[in-house]
Amino acid sequence: MKIGAMLLKPPKSPSDLIEVAKRIERAGLDHLWVSHVFGFDSISVMGLIGREVPRISLGTAVTPTYPRHPTAMAQQGLTTAAFSGNRFTLGIGLSHRKIIEDFMGLSFEKPAHHMREYLSILMPLARGEQVSFYGSEYSVSNFRLNIPDVKPMPVVLGALGSKMLEIAGELTDGTNTWMVGHKTMRDHIVPGLKNPKSKVIGGVPIVLTNQVDQAKEQISKILKGYGKVPSYRAMLDMENADGPADVASVGDEKTLREEIYKYRDAGVTEFNAYIMHTDKGATERTLQFLSDFRIDEGA
Repeated sequence: MKIGAMLLKPPKSPSDLIEVAKRIERAGLDHLWVSHVFGFDSISVMGLIGREVPRISLGTAVTPTYPRHPTAMAQQGLTTAAFSGNRFTLGIGLSHRKIIEDFMGLSFEKPAHHMREYLSILMPLARGEQVSFYGSEYSVSNFRLNIPDVKPMPVVLGALGSKMLEIAGELTDGTNTWMVGHKTMRDHIVPGLKNPKSKVIGGVPIVLTNQVDQAKEQISKILKGYGKVPSYRAMLDMENADGPADVASVGDEKTLREEIYKYRDAGVTEFNAYIMHTDKGATERTLQFLSDFRIDEGA
């Protein structure tokens, strides 16, 4: 199992973001992910980071599909892949109804249908192929991108529900999840893909600390909004978790190792650590732990 990390706390500036990426690469981790909400454009960020950090793999977790035509998403993703030496994985997802409908004024009526049509165009382009597709939402004719020095680009789908997991397993290289407990990963996410070759990237809040109760209280405050989002709430309910803190990996080295092993045994191919800043020094301690863990396990 590979060990990756999300970019740490929101950057103060573009140069701060680059420095954080360099820190994570120096820690020896395998993959660096960046989220996409209302800050920097995630794909553009990874293109810039790719020119500054030479080794670590890069990916988005995840870029929403609705605001971007699939040809534009493919073009931007492949450009980033080319400029990062083909170290880029494009992570895409639906986002959430509130964001797409209430904030952007777009329809979220048929998300599974939307995603199937979207991937019918995106995936051939990601492989460097020409595509013609005629659907109810998207249509393209004899479309092909010509980007030099680029290889087929991996694409993973942020999938939690059964329909989206099936689509991810059938049409993409795998799934990129967030805040899913290891039991739900084992019993729902991995079998839901119906594809043993699928990548399973598990995004998990984590912190190395001896102040467990205080840390969980902090995590509950920081991530409380996620517990109200229907798709995440469904995953928490499957885990019998009251809130996000209940699926976070919190504790000493032994506890965190056991937690990561549970995700590995559940079928996660890449552990994506979201380091929580619960007390002074927590980021440095946890990042060092992940670095040591990767070395010890020979990841």
